[in-house]
Amino acid sequence: QVQLVESGGGLVQAGGSLRLSCAASGRPFSSYAMGWFRQAPGKERQFVAAISWSGATIYYADSVKGRFTISRDNAKKTVYLQMNSLKPEDTAVYYCAAKYGSTSDAPQSFGSWGQGTQITVSS
Repeated sequence: QVQLVESGGGLVQAGGSLRLSCAASGRPFSSYAMGWFRQAPGKERQFVAAISWSGATIYYADSVKGRFTISRDNAKKTVYLQMNSLKPEDTAVYYCAAKYGSTSDAPQSFGSWGQGTQITVSS
């Protein structure tokens, strides 16, 4: 498995921006598709974005399309989530996840997870 550590969370006003980073260690990073998920209090974990090992395939949840951008730097073993035009409904704990092989938007297909980072968007 690959170990994942997220950073970059915090408190931001509506309309603001944040960039999350997820640093990986362990298995060869370039073998893994990477994803971002989020979980708000009392709600199920929700898909946000995913990127293939090469970066050629990217998926977004409809709720974040046009506002969030996922990217990766395989040399740095890091995946990023640039979040712009943040809304109060984006408030959640954001998790980075790794999946060996092809990209997916299903959380159950990801085998490695970070500890999560809190994003709070104030109105």
